[in-house]
Amino acid sequence: MMIVPLMDILRERFSGARALEHVAELVQHHRIQASPGFRAAAHYCLDRLKAADIEAEIFSFAASEDISYWSLPLFPEWEVSGATLDLISPRDAARPLADFSKNKISLIQHSAPIEAEADVVVLEDGEDEDDYRDLDVSGKIVVTRGQLDIVRHLAVEERGAIGIIYDGMRETPPVRGRFDLPHARQYMSFWWRPGKSRCFGFVISPADGMWLRDIVRERRQLGESPPRVRASVDTRFRDGQMEVVSGLIPGQTEDEIVIISHLCHPQPSANDNASGAAVALETLLTLNELVRQGVLANPLRSIRLLLVPEIRGTCAYLATYPDRISRMVVGVNLDMVGQDQSKCGSTFIIERPPDVSASYAPDLLEFIRDRLDRAPSFSGQPELPLYRETSTGFSGGSDHAILSDPLVGIPSPMIIQWPDRYYHTDQDTIDKVDADVLKRVGMLGSTYAFFLAHAGEEEVRWLALEYVARHKRRLVALLQEFVSRAFASGRCSVTLASLVERKVDYLNERGRAALETLRRLEDISIDDYAEEINAFSVVERRRTRHILAGLPPDEPEEEESECSIPAEHDWIIERKTPGPVDVADHFGDLSGEERRTWQRLRSQHKGKVGTLRSLLLYWADGRRRLSEIVDLIEMETGSRYPEFVATYAELLGGLGLVDLRQPVEDGDAGE
Repeated sequence: MMIVPLMDILRERFSGARALEHVAELVQHHRIQASPGFRAAAHYCLDRLKAADIEAEIFSFAASEDISYWSLPLFPEWEVSGATLDLISPRDAARPLADFSKNKISLIQHSAPIEAEADVVVLEDGEDEDDYRDLDVSGKIVVTRGQLDIVRHLAVEERGAIGIIYDGMRETPPVRGRFDLPHARQYMSFWWRPGKSRCFGFVISPADGMWLRDIVRERRQLGESPPRVRASVDTRFRDGQMEVVSGLIPGQTEDEIVIISHLCHPQPSANDNASGAAVALETLLTLNELVRQGVLANPLRSIRLLLVPEIRGTCAYLATYPDRISRMVVGVNLDMVGQDQSKCGSTFIIERPPDVSASYAPDLLEFIRDRLDRAPSFSGQPELPLYRETSTGFSGGSDHAILSDPLVGIPSPMIIQWPDRYYHTDQDTIDKVDADVLKRVGMLGSTYAFFLAHAGEEEVRWLALEYVARHKRRLVALLQEFVSRAFASGRCSVTLASLVERKVDYLNERGRAALETLRRLEDISIDDYAEEINAFSVVERRRTRHILAGLPPDEPEEEESECSIPAEHDWIIERKTPGPVDVADHFGDLSGEERRTWQRLRSQHKGKVGTLRSLLLYWADGRRRLSEIVDLIEMETGSRYPEFVATYAELLGGLGLVDLRQPVEDGDAGE
């Protein structure tokens, strides 16, 4: 079945209202990974699937301190009965600061039990050793806006603080600055590793944080004793289980199209990610109903739904059932999809898989999206979207990053809305979710999934042509940007021209790789399509050179030393397992100098570390030097990061998380 008739069917049958009902059920649960609340939400989804006679089950994976799935250590199951934090002195300011029964995000998730009274000490960030100079935090509770795991290690594990009060707010410009939500609380969690001291923590709003900090400062200036709080945390850790919900519409072969969405996060977490899980659930229910009624034919490939604890659940499922990976042809990740844009300030995004896992998949999603919710312009043409939308390169941070890892090999774009004014706060509530948006995403995801599940040779050849057309547009846009920059400066930069030539070659090579993934659907020859891309690039390059012929060239710029990696540090990096590895998770295992190096890197590349870390690991195939990886990341992102690549790789190697070795020169092969 071709796409337009399929979309017409799904426009009539997919219900955003039903998806919103699923959101309403899911936000009733405190859905922390490996917890009773997550389990209850998982069983709600399982019950809906089984009620529709869908082949469904819950996979349970051991959750304990000594379990790892691929590179990711897990943690024990965690349960909360209650938690409160009260300011008890000075008496004239005494008041409750946090109560878990009223606000689940007021407790730092995975907190340890405690019954204690303690003085309060203020840290600005607490991420640097110097922040603790002449400051006694032993036996006290620290107030911080800093990175939680670093503060926990420096303040609690090394200096004896007993707990943390967090009053920070992650900024998501331009829709949220620090004080745009002065009374909101930021979702925070401890991620325990074996051998690390557990502690407790609470979250207060930025407004309450300013108020508490002022009290501390005033009393210090007056020479009076610091404020004192009473903390009560009733939690339990135990060896338990972590669940993954699976639903299957069986096809005629074992190949699977995967719809994945994370089900976790604290109550309410409506958009992140009850909305994605609800749409994914309703997608399978709708497609199953249409197949059973004979409106849609039984698909050639199965459609697999996975509702997971984010990242860890995906790793657990794939690491435990590695034989299933080869069946998974392609996926799509639904994360934070339901936002009312007028309230949340978000944009509807299709995020492409990383270039190392180039695929036709995001181009197919774009084709479908471009036919959703359109209206004619004043003159009747062209049709215009009724909402903010775009497509972006790979960023990562969710389950598509696990599927698209080249050591896994399931190319998966993500559908997401970003930024979100209420992201990871207690104000991410169901009133910010729009049923019409849920329907839009449901139509997009279900059309994509069923088309790929049903696609035969005719559909695959059309998809190849569509991919080639969109690839040509990207190529023309690149060359036109180069031409515009040259004419704006009045000169043709030799260095930029060389970069553009390399970029064109890179795009064409990645284009062929994307076309190759079509052969997982149907074993067609892609040579003619790849040759069309190459021939088109020859013509466009020639045209570009002709346009620029009259401009005087700049002299080639000399590469500065910091733009390359010294030969003695130009390692070959080899990964030990699929899945993410993160220096931040091992902060306590770093030396003092390594910590300072890591913090400098994180500060210099703020907001980019997660993406750069992933790209470094994805391009590391056990044969490439770090300098080659720097070049590839530049082709993918448009910027060079040699220091980050070299330094981060050496930190990973020093922690034993990857293997580093010097390349063997041709003349040394026999030694």
